[in-house]
Amino acid sequence: MKKILVLGAGMVSRPMIRYLLNHPDFQVIMASRTVRKAEQIIDGDAHGEAYSLDVTDDKKVEDFISKADIVVSLLPYTYHVKVAEMCISYKKHMVTTSYVSDAMHTLDKKARDAGILILNECGLDPGIDHMSAMRIIHDIKKNKGRIISFKSTTGALPAHEANNNPFGYKFSWSPRGVLLASRNAAKWLENGKEISIPGEQLFENYYLQDITGVGTFENYPNRNSLPYKDIYGLEHARTVYRGTFRMTGWCETLRTIATLGWLSEELPKGFTGKTYGDLTRYFIGTKSLDSLPQITAKHLGLKPYAAVIKRFEWLGLFGDEPLPKEKNTPLDYLNVLTLQKMSMGKQERDMIVMHHEFIAEYSTKKEYVTSTLVDYGIPNGDTSVARTVALPSAIAVKMILNKQITLTGVHIPVIPEIYNPILDELKDFGIIFTEKTTPLV
Repeated sequence: MKKILVLGAGMVSRPMIRYLLNHPDFQVIMASRTVRKAEQIIDGDAHGEAYSLDVTDDKKVEDFISKADIVVSLLPYTYHVKVAEMCISYKKHMVTTSYVSDAMHTLDKKARDAGILILNECGLDPGIDHMSAMRIIHDIKKNKGRIISFKSTTGALPAHEANNNPFGYKFSWSPRGVLLASRNAAKWLENGKEISIPGEQLFENYYLQDITGVGTFENYPNRNSLPYKDIYGLEHARTVYRGTFRMTGWCETLRTIATLGWLSEELPKGFTGKTYGDLTRYFIGTKSLDSLPQITAKHLGLKPYAAVIKRFEWLGLFGDEPLPKEKNTPLDYLNVLTLQKMSMGKQERDMIVMHHEFIAEYSTKKEYVTSTLVDYGIPNGDTSVARTVALPSAIAVKMILNKQITLTGVHIPVIPEIYNPILDELKDFGIIFTEKTTPLV
């Protein structure tokens, strides 16, 4: 019986564990800081085991890895390289759903020499985005076409019926991760020109995009798109862009939150207040006890009735709620508040929208090709985020153990032998793309 070690028991782990436990030849060992979470996910299955693990205890982590056939790291990305180095030492395959860091790239030769595969970016975004895009890119090239424009955008959102707060957003994964991503700088290629914007201007660079049958969303750039020209083999593309979808109003609101200082990871110097309203007063430099919404609006150059001010008021940034004593930075204070006010209810559904756009050029014609995934979570069950992150990596684990994937080294799922069987099996779970081709004059 093959032993699969899963490190971490976070918000996306359940669909993976349940998938792997459905295979009689697999034994699943979950090691997590909070063993109770792992026990709940395993739910008494005879092929599952749950253990408590402090990931800073290297000796204990090594002990778990040495006894497994393959390791899945669902830990924060900062631990992946350490785990990968241990996997190389013990010649154990490894799968993650996180972006490949520069440090992970440097392990490629060591992984090859050890005869193991370290497969990263095998989740949703990154993951399904790579696989679904590459299938179309390879198909166009096979038909002697070339891609001159590529855009890919993904949004993890509340389903429309669950979109019942003024931010138009609910957290189906780490709130801190969402907030941190709000500070990322971005680069992309547009009509042959490289565009680069700093993190503080991220939310000033969005556009509205209508996705047929789903709705109109804000689309803003996601990190650095430039490497994907080479990663995806888009040598002829003059536009290469990767973006993020949000409901309308998000970009202006988050831009203002960042402007005030609520995304800072540093303890405010000289701040002695005790409430969320006190910290907002500190940010705008006032001790006045007059209406805080009005003073903040004036400070920001907004009208008191502006939607951004109403959203701040709803969230509690002007209120008397005490700042959590166990936290000490504005970002973590905000993280606690957003989790309280903007979590997904058990009866509610989240929604994944992924939309690729290609302009393909052939010898006698041009075509505009779109590929769109719309997937919903299951009320009282798994979220769409959890399913679309966990299932691709779970399928990959099965394929590696069954020797359907025999690669070695550090990889992401951009080759047919990885993406074709994963995308084909995802269809069995209703995770299906709709494609459309339109001739261009």
